[in-house]
Amino acid sequence: MVLKLQESAPVSGPDNEIEDQYRLHRRFDRMGRLVGDQAMERLLVSQVTVIGLGGVGSHAAEALVRSGVGHVTLVDFDRVCITNTNRQLQAMKGDIGKYKSEVLAERLRRINPQAVIEPVTRFYNAGSSEDILRLGADWIVDAIDNVTAKCHLLSACRERGQAVVCSTGAAGRMNPTSILTADLAETRVDPLAASVRKLLRSRHGFPSTGSFGIPSVYSTEPVAAPHELSYDQGQGFRCVCPGGKNEFHSCEDRNVIHGTAGFVTGAFGLATASIVVRSLVAEVSDA
Repeated sequence: MVLKLQESAPVSGPDNEIEDQYRLHRRFDRMGRLVGDQAMERLLVSQVTVIGLGGVGSHAAEALVRSGVGHVTLVDFDRVCITNTNRQLQAMKGDIGKYKSEVLAERLRRINPQAVIEPVTRFYNAGSSEDILRLGADWIVDAIDNVTAKCHLLSACRERGQAVVCSTGAAGRMNPTSILTADLAETRVDPLAASVRKLLRSRHGFPSTGSFGIPSVYSTEPVAAPHELSYDQGQGFRCVCPGGKNEFHSCEDRNVIHGTAGFVTGAFGLATASIVVRSLVAEVSDA
């Protein structure tokens, strides 16, 4: 079977050779050998929206593009901060202060120049929900760390019948082998997931028993308390976010700022991408 790839003008690669459809196929050769031609065709025409581009969302987005997903929308209102360096793919020298969605979009276009990568520099909430969710995604990746916004997204997806995968708390952990997947109603240990469940049931009409129908990624590792650091001439913590305090986010107003390990947040992102890709591939297998 010949793959039906998105039409695009030839792209000159770093070796100055013209990239054509055959060369694009070779870019995904190893994924194709894993899932087959029909599954690759499905992935190449799939649309996935990733909401929240931190340590989880940035890795999820890149894994989707490297798996052959042909249309990825990147939603995040924030700018790259120097403190993102330990875990976010877009956090590199020269990119501090730039919008996360735009920096990551450029990176992903270099991975697959023929993919459609669409940055959306907006904060997801009740006011922006309609615009963001009408973009026509096959799947939504929820990598939001704001509980109110997260619950609104999950509820809106449920009302629309929109497939969504939820990443729960990745901060305060050191062991990526403690990561599991389950329906959001059935996770354990993780306090963020417990808070989300409580709000979904009390404010959004989710059932008090039984499954939610939302796959989630979570960790059974207990959350470690953050260490107090002594830099900044003994001043302790102070916010250095390039956007400063705004209506959606302020480091100064957070009760606690947990530590994070890139190999844990990244593993969360890869696991969420895995759920999406396996579902898309299963559509072909089950047909």
